[in-house]
Amino acid sequence: MTEHTSSTTAAAVRPEPGDAALFTPAPGAAPMWRMVAAQAGMELRVMLRNGEQFLLTMVIPVLLLVGFSLTSVLDVGTEGARVDALTPGVLALAIMSTSFTGLAIGTGFERRYGVLKRLGATPLSRFGLLAAKTLAVLCVQAVQLVLLCAVALALGWSPQATPAGVLAAVALVLLATAAFSSLGLLMAGTLRAEATLAGANLVYVLMLGLGGVLFPVSAFPGPMEQAVSVLPVTALGSGLRSVLAEGSLPGLGAFAVLAAWTLVCGLLAARLFRWE
Repeated sequence: MTEHTSSTTAAAVRPEPGDAALFTPAPGAAPMWRMVAAQAGMELRVMLRNGEQFLLTMVIPVLLLVGFSLTSVLDVGTEGARVDALTPGVLALAIMSTSFTGLAIGTGFERRYGVLKRLGATPLSRFGLLAAKTLAVLCVQAVQLVLLCAVALALGWSPQATPAGVLAAVALVLLATAAFSSLGLLMAGTLRAEATLAGANLVYVLMLGLGGVLFPVSAFPGPMEQAVSVLPVTALGSGLRSVLAEGSLPGLGAFAVLAAWTLVCGLLAARLFRWE
């Protein structure tokens, strides 16, 4: 009885000759787009679960926007609504916090713990890894911009952007993301993780105070205004302010500054970045 049952079961599970392909190994990497999408999803989850990055990317910009819009502690350099003057700079700060500070700190500790080294042993190429990180950064930035714009509108913000200005602002944001990401990867790939953490936070604070985020750089003395005008966050903030507060197109100088930072930092990061 037992032998009969065993033989019957074996016969039931024995594949037909035409089903041999079902048991043939098919080794090979997944398509690049699928690997990039999977890695981007993981990068996005890690970024959103990190408490420090969440504070930098979401909480601090919202607090700055609400706090300085509702109080007159800070002179924003305009006679109009305070939220109209503050929103472009806070948007620039939010973009910097994700594409530079958060990316630099996260990548620095991934390098320290050997995550990048292990990813290098997978079919995912360096281009795929950088593309995945860029997609994750852009997704977080989209959430940031929607949240901050909603808060600003609730505070009475009335943007003056034209359709052409909106397109110019999108191009400016993408170029700024490339510039900040290149700078963040340069720092993360050349410094120790602890030095990257300290340096990225220090740069964040300096950019907040000197980059024309909360007030125009025209409030600075002449030489200092010229010095800070070459900072990427200043170029982004002034460009967004032209579009959103003045209803005009950003100047070519803003694009030139961001393009220069992207080119220089990108080349240095490609040459000096260490994966271990």
